[in-house]
Amino acid sequence: MGAPDQEGVSVLLIARFPEAPPVAEAKRALELLLAQPGCRRGLFTRSTETEAWVLTVEFESISAYRRALSPFEVRTHVIPLLARAETAEPAAYEIVLEADSDGVREHTSLLAADAATVRLGEASGPTTAR
Repeated sequence: MGAPDQEGVSVLLIARFPEAPPVAEAKRALELLLAQPGCRRGLFTRSTETEAWVLTVEFESISAYRRALSPFEVRTHVIPLLARAETAEPAAYEIVLEADSDGVREHTSLLAADAATVRLGEASGPTTAR
């Protein structure tokens, strides 16, 4: 049995900002990202309780997410904005459950069962001989 098709797994980019970046800058970032194939929608939101802001962008697949961040104009306008986001938490999430008026749909995950246990550099084997 082969691996799940990564084209079927939607991805959310979630960038949290402790202070508001300029709305014009966020608007330009959304325009650039939404012009990329596979970018479904984007939101720039603010907390009703604090000064926190969140940029959320949905992509139809992992490949679309990666391709959307590649064009020169995106790298020069969007990446600097994302670099100012909080880094204490991950920014890319795969969609596991999706709900709308048609019901709830479950998506197959592409993460390996041991994804949270393997550290960088250990994917090919343990760091010490057994």
